[in-house]
Amino acid sequence: NTIQDVGGNNLLISNGSGTITTNNIGGQNTPAFSVGRNTSGNTLTTNTFTLVAFNNKSFDTDNAYDTSTYKFTVPSGKAGKYFFVSTVAMNAAFAYVQLNIYKNGAAVKRGTAIRNDASSVTVAGALDLAVGDYIQIYCRQDATTNNTESSPIYSYFDGYKLIGA
Repeated sequence: NTIQDVGGNNLLISNGSGTITTNNIGGQNTPAFSVGRNTSGNTLTTNTFTLVAFNNKSFDTDNAYDTSTYKFTVPSGKAGKYFFVSTVAMNAAFAYVQLNIYKNGAAVKRGTAIRNDASSVTVAGALDLAVGDYIQIYCRQDATTNNTESSPIYSYFDGYKLIGA
């Protein structure tokens, strides 16, 4: 029921009922999380990058996403390459909207929608992160009044550690 490496370390363990547990083979994309919103839309200040308040966890394998600060922080022992994606839907017309991934307080990836070509904007990308690095999502738009959609179907933020990268 156990597969070991030459050093006697357990790599795969079966409980005899079809459940397999992996150890030390890099086969899990964790930490991983998915968050949305469970309250009214996020009010966006005109022409200012505003922190998007993703406050509703669908899942968070390592409890690394904080719903009060709206940030994912790399836990101890989990440094590596990560992939993040976020989409924010607008509930009012705009000429442009930008969505940024911020790493430790600075923009590192940007998605842009222009001239009402879309009702939402998405940003995605891979980042190399150290323990303690944190990721947040900021949005900027040009409408005088605009809010993000409150439903996690339309506005969300997901991330996970990459395997083998």
